[in-house]
Amino acid sequence: MLAVEQALMRGRDWSASVAEQIAVRLAGLITIDVIHAGQRLLEKDISEVLQVSRAPVREALRILERERLIEFRARRGAIVTEPNAQDLRDFYTVREALFAILLRELMEERVEALDALFEAFMPKVSKAEQESAVDAYASETFLMNMAMGDLSRNRLVGDLLNSIALCTLRYVRLGFASNPGSLGNSFKTWRALQRAVAKRDIDAVLQTARKRIESSRDSAICALSSGATKGNGAASRRSAVKAKVA
Repeated sequence: MLAVEQALMRGRDWSASVAEQIAVRLAGLITIDVIHAGQRLLEKDISEVLQVSRAPVREALRILERERLIEFRARRGAIVTEPNAQDLRDFYTVREALFAILLRELMEERVEALDALFEAFMPKVSKAEQESAVDAYASETFLMNMAMGDLSRNRLVGDLLNSIALCTLRYVRLGFASNPGSLGNSFKTWRALQRAVAKRDIDAVLQTARKRIESSRDSAICALSSGATKGNGAASRRSAVKAKVA
């Protein structure tokens, strides 16, 4: 969770907004499934735990609503959204298109920086894959995706990709958790992408990236179809939310 929070906070002056700090913490808890789908997020509980007024908590929840991590329901308030196959497909369709724009830009303008990024992140991704550590692997690949987005000189593309990376993290993790053996195949696609970048083969880079994203999507869809998220919403007591936010 700390890695997720640090990635989201990187490059921003969070001291200017208590609401954004709260949103980052809650987003981290939701995306790694510490706070489960279907669980209520109560302003009173969160404000008490974090010792802040309810106004920034309310604003933080609206931020999470925009990121489609929660929704507001009549008489129940803020509820963590259930992973949804249609949302998943929508996220991945946009992600694939934006990644193609990003990678073409980086291959043409910042390929040495892209090489350096792979050199920095792949050892950690490899270690997580070898240890079959689902959360660590999902976190490291998330951080690598975020760092790749940060390389773009087109800030709109970079910001959109990083926002989508947060939205898809819970789906990525879900896919890996339901089938830990898929970590090996995922790592192979990352290694293939690194080799294509090293060869300066833009067509191979784009093709490999597309296959990697589609494989991640299909793994998450399979997990949803198998009912891997069933039962998570049962943990909706106030005390549970308080403990997790703290």
